[in-house]
Amino acid sequence: MRNLLMTVCYDGTNYYGFQTQPGGNTVQDCIEEAIKGLTGEVIKIHGSGRTDAGVHARQQPFHFMTSSKIPIERWRMALNGRLPADIRIIEAAEVPLDFHSRRSAKRKTYRYTINGNRVPDVFWRNYQLHHPGKLDTAAMREGLRYLVGTHDFTSFASRHSTKASHVRTIYEATLEVETSPVYSGSNEQGIIHILLTGNGFLQHMVRIIVGTLLEVGEGKRKPEDIKTILEAVNRKAAGPTAESKGLMLWSVEYDAIELKGNEERC
Repeated sequence: MRNLLMTVCYDGTNYYGFQTQPGGNTVQDCIEEAIKGLTGEVIKIHGSGRTDAGVHARQQPFHFMTSSKIPIERWRMALNGRLPADIRIIEAAEVPLDFHSRRSAKRKTYRYTINGNRVPDVFWRNYQLHHPGKLDTAAMREGLRYLVGTHDFTSFASRHSTKASHVRTIYEATLEVETSPVYSGSNEQGIIHILLTGNGFLQHMVRIIVGTLLEVGEGKRKPEDIKTILEAVNRKAAGPTAESKGLMLWSVEYDAIELKGNEERC
């Protein structure tokens, strides 16, 4: 048997998330079907994590076991020829048999994008939350500071979370404002990117953080309220869950992996 690690990027607009759902159209379903068409094997891939319906991924690793002898350098092109245009394998490598894409992950980064301009960008509308109202980005940036560190994030987790522990560590939390002419429409506030890097994330965690930060930006809450919300350990203390379309799994990092044979990258 061989253990293959691949990285996929996808536009999640038309999918019910990454992980297989009962009766749902998911990214995992498409990849597993593509592998079956290529090798004839019925296998289950293991992702570095799950994403909600409508969430996108710039880099999402997954691994699977295969008895196929297909050289590693041929996998990417062969699978991409069988996948929908909104799902693409961008890297492929053979890794040790004990490697696990989720358990071996050390750091994950999510990016949430808000279009703060008066006019939404028609070309980026599936990847940005449009918020034309004035936002105090300095206050939002200050609020983010209270998230850095190890905390119980129950207040920022879905009520349906099944995790035994809601303690997570956030290593970095930043807010960037982009006024690039790449985006069509007016540029009153620009494009706001919120990036969170941590050792793991709970269901809806980033989206609830963003929904709460938007209330800070609107002046409905103070930046220091984020600390109070964390301490409450109660979902009712936080703000609403922001729309899924603005969220993207940006990257997943591992310790150095001993690769076996060739590695294929684009």
